[in-house]
Amino acid sequence: MKYKLVAMDMDGTLLNDNKEVSERTKETLKKAADLGVKLVVCTGRIFASARIYAGIIGTKAPIIASNGAYIREKDSERIIYEKYMNPQKVRKLVEMAKKYGFKPTLFTADTVFAEEISFISANYKKWNESLPEGDRIKIEVVNNFDEVIEKNRNRLLKAVIMGDDIDGLHKLRREIRETVEVADLSIASSYSNNFEVMEYGVSKGEAVKFLANYFNISSDEVICIGDNENDISMIQYAGLGIAMGNAEDYVKNIADYVTDTNENDGVAKAIEKFVLNC
Repeated sequence: MKYKLVAMDMDGTLLNDNKEVSERTKETLKKAADLGVKLVVCTGRIFASARIYAGIIGTKAPIIASNGAYIREKDSERIIYEKYMNPQKVRKLVEMAKKYGFKPTLFTADTVFAEEISFISANYKKWNESLPEGDRIKIEVVNNFDEVIEKNRNRLLKAVIMGDDIDGLHKLRREIRETVEVADLSIASSYSNNFEVMEYGVSKGEAVKFLANYFNISSDEVICIGDNENDISMIQYAGLGIAMGNAEDYVKNIADYVTDTNENDGVAKAIEKFVLNC
């Protein structure tokens, strides 16, 4: 079978633990691109961050960001798909998170909003340190989320709830599912100490499906590679769903194939096996 589109998660998948793309992976992806395969970065990160790594691997394909809430051309301002969060739902979500002692982080395509620099916002700040000034992600420390929500009512794509209280996270996640005002929001985790919240119907799987249809590519011609809960929907959609060797066991169990880890060129090895050598 000739695969025409490969969608790859970033953290824990395309990137090694130093947040780098290995030389072997770059070379393998270039060979796949030269064959006409569309290489799609599909990440929970915001578009502005994902675009940097899409540039590193040289792909021209659109980028899927914010867990599928935003699809945009890499080298232009043309948005292919966007689904923003309902402002009333965001307000309720912020209220519920604070009740459990969590400080949520809100995201647009290019900006991170947080009450303090910690957890996910701290990660973005650290990533900024290695980037040229023009590529750095905007981080705004705010005192009033109501004002942020109002000013960005047609721009908020995702919220992240993150913290050390894992039991509290589980309880909050259950309460969201049981609360009418927000029960229909999409929720997925990218790490064990967080969960990410998007508007109803948003997922990486739906985004990959949308993009495949956009290019008139069938699911049988799609490979999706990931490592965590928010990758499950795209792994299940793909004709060939691949879990990383470092993936959670429940991700490996639903995958068609398990490749090597992100530290050992798992993405490159999978593409070599199923795209370059078949």
